[in-house]
Amino acid sequence: MTKDQLRKIESEYRAIFESYGDSLLKEHINKIIEYDAILPRDSTFFCLTNTQNVSFGYVSKNIRACLGVDPNVLHNGGMKLLWSWIHPDDLDKWLEALNELMAFTLAEVSENDRKRMSYSWNYRLKNAQNEYVNVIQNTTPLEFDIDGKPIIGMAHYTVCGPELKMPITATAKFLNGQNTYETLYYNNFSQKLLSDGITNRERDIIRLLVQNFSTKQIAADLYISNTTVDTHRRNILKKLKLASTGELIGILKSTKEVI
Repeated sequence: MTKDQLRKIESEYRAIFESYGDSLLKEHINKIIEYDAILPRDSTFFCLTNTQNVSFGYVSKNIRACLGVDPNVLHNGGMKLLWSWIHPDDLDKWLEALNELMAFTLAEVSENDRKRMSYSWNYRLKNAQNEYVNVIQNTTPLEFDIDGKPIIGMAHYTVCGPELKMPITATAKFLNGQNTYETLYYNNFSQKLLSDGITNRERDIIRLLVQNFSTKQIAADLYISNTTVDTHRRNILKKLKLASTGELIGILKSTKEVI
């Protein structure tokens, strides 16, 4: 990636997260960092992100197990270094996803509710072996500027093998009063398997169906009645022109579609 390309990405990124004012980190962030020393190695690492100065306040040790990269390398290089690792074909879709997530949040989510939001998107990232792997990023905002834009966040990166063909998607979920995440926004920036007519509530139900939840379990998880679940299920099959729930689950599992 050239310097001009990096400058272009930084310009667009700053436009998305243009922020003003200072912020204070919460005490529990320090606790999470302390726990990093004893957490087991797995396929996930986390970073403390700062959108104001496009830096990482902290990079967890597991990045070495996930990508073969020394944590200090990414910490010192900041977000610009991470951007240089993103697959060139995914850059524009990734920026588009971030822009739409921010626009949705500012237009549709109240400032008080933004503290209970969780955002996910994915892209391909180059590891230390110069191999592109799939990364699913989930970011929870922790601090906001005076305009209500998130500026400090905790980002978790889950690394999947390169053999998976994953469409670039973006999701915004809200943690409701029952401590259940509701999908408020979803968009697939690659080929669409699910039609645009599928609602966010129906996506939540599809996600649970793929996890083999029963009607009763789905109703309990989403705080709706069994009858409502069955109605949603029938509507989903009708919209997608499928004969059965088993056919829906089979398609989703075989294509590795991200919901």
